[in-house]
Amino acid sequence: MRILLIGAGGVGGAFAAIAARRDFFETIVIADYDEAKAERAAAADERYAAARVDASSVDSVAALCREHDITHVMNAVDPVFNMSIFGGAFAAGADYLDMAMSLSKPHPTAPYEKTGVKLGDEQFALAERWEGAGRLALVGIGVEPGLSDVFARYAADHLFSEIDELGTRDGANLVVTDDDGQEIFAPSFSMWTTIEECLNPPVIWQDGDWHTTPPFSEPEVFDFPEGIGPVECVNVEHEEVLLMPRWIECRRATFKYGLGDEFINILKVLHTLGLDSTEKVRVKAVEVSPRDVVAAVLPDPATVGPRMTGKTCAGLWVTGKGKDGEPRSTYLYHVVDNEWTMREYGHQCVVWQTAINPVVALELLARGTWTGAGVLGPEAFDAVPFLDLLTEYGSPWGMEER
Repeated sequence: MRILLIGAGGVGGAFAAIAARRDFFETIVIADYDEAKAERAAAADERYAAARVDASSVDSVAALCREHDITHVMNAVDPVFNMSIFGGAFAAGADYLDMAMSLSKPHPTAPYEKTGVKLGDEQFALAERWEGAGRLALVGIGVEPGLSDVFARYAADHLFSEIDELGTRDGANLVVTDDDGQEIFAPSFSMWTTIEECLNPPVIWQDGDWHTTPPFSEPEVFDFPEGIGPVECVNVEHEEVLLMPRWIECRRATFKYGLGDEFINILKVLHTLGLDSTEKVRVKAVEVSPRDVVAAVLPDPATVGPRMTGKTCAGLWVTGKGKDGEPRSTYLYHVVDNEWTMREYGHQCVVWQTAINPVVALELLARGTWTGAGVLGPEAFDAVPFLDLLTEYGSPWGMEER
């Protein structure tokens, strides 16, 4: 297996650190627009090489694949580049993986009731082309989406006879402080992507169809395990809701994220001021996207690990009937402590938790344990080998009856 990793930011760097401990691949070419950043990530292992890539160019991605005889392209950049990387991998005859799917566009007249272009629609529109070529595009294989979708497959196969709701619930008790020990606002993941998913109309699967609601709707307090405790969660647009119902029968699918009042208020203000826009505006002699400016002035998520404390939890709350036909309510989850990931890998817990899942998936593909062609989500594969290998990596998952 010869992997092209596009993106050497927080998740890309963590991916490189995790993969360096495994032997299922021949080489990983780490490519970034900033070649110096790629070189720093590539220093983690002698099997790695660094390169420069223009992720917005199909031709640039395809040329790099051909130059290095790439078999698998791993997309670790913001999803605005998905379709060019997706297209470049296909043009070069390589398989493809990503952790966030092609972007959505709200319904033009009823954005908080009806779906427009949904997350992943552009990729699924090309599924027959990928299948016909015998190539695999494994989409949404981060932590959320990704591990949450693996949990859904496991629940359907081994725990439930009927599923009422597949409810992804994400929460944390992470705190970032400045040099004086004062808590500061510093998102632990890409601010560009966070704005995208939090301010778009959230999608809900209900009784055989998708519909939307206003951002931050249906607040609920969810009690997260392993000391995190109760966190208020709200509806957010996310890929699980678009992926799970394609392979798993359920009455309802939701995604709720524990943002907190401060974060929600900041996002609302950004939207009011137009600072969430991706359309470029002229500022004196320069054209710049307001959202890019917001992301640039905040701390880089890859750098906040040494000043971060706490744990993050990704999980899936499943309700319905168990295999015995009795009512069941089960939370399948994965908790990661920032102190542990910083000590063991030198990367903060949120990007590390995202990055470990595509490494596990690639190892299963290399072994031939997971096989397939077309545009497939994690639900299309057997969950047990994935969860077993995740535990072997030293990061076990958990399950609670509720």
